[in-house]
Amino acid sequence: MKEYCFQIEMKVRDYECDLQGVVNNSNYARYMEHTRHEYLETLGENFGAMHAKGVDAFISRVDIRFKHSLRSGDRFRSCLNLWKEGPKLVFNQEIYRLPDGVLAASGRVESVVVEHGRLTRGEYFDRLIANKQSHDR
Repeated sequence: MKEYCFQIEMKVRDYECDLQGVVNNSNYARYMEHTRHEYLETLGENFGAMHAKGVDAFISRVDIRFKHSLRSGDRFRSCLNLWKEGPKLVFNQEIYRLPDGVLAASGRVESVVVEHGRLTRGEYFDRLIANKQSHDR
């Protein structure tokens, strides 16, 4: 696996699988979303607190490529990297089955920030990420 700015391990639950015995494709999007939320927590923020301040992050685009199906009980690592493209915060996310490291899914997720009802250039995330980087030094 390559380097990532954040990783989290999870386990597939029985109810996340479909009739074929594999994880339903919609759950990969949920795994990726949970990973982004946990990453936000490492930045000292969460969506509830953001919303209370009048700041909301919305997903503007999702592209997921499914490579290898996970099954009930599989453990996996969900990883992310991110960068800015104009007003968007772009997440590159990958999910690897454990312990063999087989790539199960990869995705590109684009997010925008709305403050008090107005689309921004993403300054809110700029501040969070800069704060995290200064603490990591």
